[in-house]
Amino acid sequence: MAAPVTRQVSGRAAAAPSGPERGQPLPAAVAELPVLDASGQRLPFGSLFRERRAVVVFVRHFLCYICKEYVEDLAKIPKSSLQEADVTLIVIGQSSYHHIEPFCKLTGYSYEIYVDPEREIYKRLGMKRGEEIAASGQSPHVKSNILSGSIRSLWRAVTGPLFDFQGDPAQQGGTLILGPGNNIHFIHRDRNRLDHKPINSVLQLVGVQHVNFTSRPSVIHV
Repeated sequence: MAAPVTRQVSGRAAAAPSGPERGQPLPAAVAELPVLDASGQRLPFGSLFRERRAVVVFVRHFLCYICKEYVEDLAKIPKSSLQEADVTLIVIGQSSYHHIEPFCKLTGYSYEIYVDPEREIYKRLGMKRGEEIAASGQSPHVKSNILSGSIRSLWRAVTGPLFDFQGDPAQQGGTLILGPGNNIHFIHRDRNRLDHKPINSVLQLVGVQHVNFTSRPSVIHV
């Protein structure tokens, strides 16, 4: 069996981000932009972390097998660890809100999740669109190789109730630590699909204890 593809190749330098940086306040106009929950209710983005600290993970799209496996590991973070650190966990995608519930069932993710279907927050935060070739180490969160992962993603697309890509396939994600208020404590913009921030390195920044992600399920779900 081929080894999982978990390494990126080296390449060109990154362009300067167009969005806010760590230590700067989140612009009020961005905080007021809407996100949608699983029922389609609109909420201001800033309301999610107005009164609390939050780790906010923007994923590429819900059909991305790398995003799926990353969120599966986010789901393994004990609720008690987050409560002890007084921090909440939020995932934001860019599909229709109709895809939220199936994605949560697929990944076992039970924390907060919203979507930004127009990708306005992605754009205003300077999230990259398109793949940048960049060097990186191995990811502890990617279990599938590119062939098996892509096949399962395609299968989910054609067998789902709505046949779409569940978001712009060229959109990249990122991770922020926000709040209380519009304070940006940390921001990482993914340069490509494998450039996500290792979860434990983010948890360390908010005082959450290390999580063991090495256990793997014996059954591969499609």
